[in-house]
Amino acid sequence: MSEKKKLRVATTSLAGCFGCHMSLLDIDERLFTLLEHVEFDRSPLTDIKTVSPGTDIGIIEGGLCNAENVHVLREFRQNCRILIAMGACAVNGGLPAQRNHLPLTTILEEVYHTSPGLANGMIPNDPELPLPLNKVHPIHEVVKVDYFIPGCPPSGDAIWKVLTDLLAGREPTLEHGLMHYD
Repeated sequence: MSEKKKLRVATTSLAGCFGCHMSLLDIDERLFTLLEHVEFDRSPLTDIKTVSPGTDIGIIEGGLCNAENVHVLREFRQNCRILIAMGACAVNGGLPAQRNHLPLTTILEEVYHTSPGLANGMIPNDPELPLPLNKVHPIHEVVKVDYFIPGCPPSGDAIWKVLTDLLAGREPTLEHGLMHYD
């Protein structure tokens, strides 16, 4: 009898705090059960830096605040059969989107020229730095997202439920008790 092929899973963090990846670790010992069914590709768990073509599930935390975030997101969408937005930042822009009511030029001026502590502050203008976007965007505004795991951060139980539903071939559902915002 042949062993069932493991699904390939990739994760990344865009403009966020990395709390959603910490919640992924909050599935605790169930992570070992998960590893019986999945193989992690790009992820901080593996330190692999690129997503492989043909990845089954891509999980993204964080919104889009710069051009590099958009590039990483589009690469993920192109290479992942299923894309999951995990956490408030990916779902609706989260805390980083609180800057959206101010023009970017005002923010940069305040941070680099007006705020105390930066003597002769200059707004960074290095071609190695990703260009900031005028607004922070949730990922569904740029690519098609298949599933959303809300929360800030989502609970380990919510992540576990979505992943095990997908592994079992079920449409993921999250009951009210699995969603929380700390």
